[in-house]
Amino acid sequence: MFKSLYGGLLVAIGVLAFGVQANADPVTLTISHSSPVTSHWGVAATTFAKTVEEKSGGRYKVMVQRLDNEREGMESVQLGSQEFAYGSTGPAGNFVPEVRVFDIPFLFTDYAHARGVLDGEIGQSVLAKFEGAGMIGMAFGENGFRHLTTTNRVVGQPADAKGLKIRTMENKVHMAAWSAAGILPTPMAFSELPTALQQGVVDGQENPIPIILANNFDQLQKHLYLTGHVYSPGLLVGNPDFLNGLSPEDRAIFDAAALEAVKANRAKVEEDEKNGIAELKSRGMDVQEVDRTEFLAAMAGAMPDFESQFGAELIQKIRDWK
Repeated sequence: MFKSLYGGLLVAIGVLAFGVQANADPVTLTISHSSPVTSHWGVAATTFAKTVEEKSGGRYKVMVQRLDNEREGMESVQLGSQEFAYGSTGPAGNFVPEVRVFDIPFLFTDYAHARGVLDGEIGQSVLAKFEGAGMIGMAFGENGFRHLTTTNRVVGQPADAKGLKIRTMENKVHMAAWSAAGILPTPMAFSELPTALQQGVVDGQENPIPIILANNFDQLQKHLYLTGHVYSPGLLVGNPDFLNGLSPEDRAIFDAAALEAVKANRAKVEEDEKNGIAELKSRGMDVQEVDRTEFLAAMAGAMPDFESQFGAELIQKIRDWK
């Protein structure tokens, strides 16, 4: 009888312990991004959070936080005060300079070309370098191809833009390219840009259609020129202590969520590219096609410096990707 009672007690304890574990509070994590919730980064972050929560059976809960300063988000991931952050390659280059090779003007011909390089051997080798900077590069996403906008100046060709103060990301590659074209690059955090445009501190800015659309820059800028001068990647970084401390099964959940987020991000960029120009026109923005080869020629003076920084062979390898 004692044996029977003892066995029953063990079963009861086991059931109770399982019940406590099953009903334990989820582990709460944070992911940050710099755009409105309906933007390409907002969609990516919410997709990441939803996928993690679903695949973990609710054991993990991911809080999505908007943080305009992408560099601060990455620094927080380094320090461990948050687990994940999306950021563009501009601020990411402050931690891993090699990532800036993807910001060279007119490097990619289209989205298939850019995504193929980033998802392939070249892109993954650059992502691997983030661990040396105190972060884990999980996956590349994208902002899209960047275009020029101005407040008043009409820009039919690069010469028309000479002397303009154009806000750029804190990205030395972008700044060098604009300087070569005779434009005055003015680097500043994205959060400072609306005020700078309103106060006339800068004459214009450059960003992809999804960002121009999501942040209502049509209310601050009259003219949009479809220069497509730079493909702008972004990436998801994670905290190494958190990710490396996971079981293989849980780590696979976060890796899968990162890839799902990439799909959602790119689909939103494609949707905005398809419909965004018509939407901006309907809002009253003057949208103009330009001869992109003229802008390529105007920025060509910066290429020797880029080849010195990143290697002419690597740049050509990216250009030749098929």
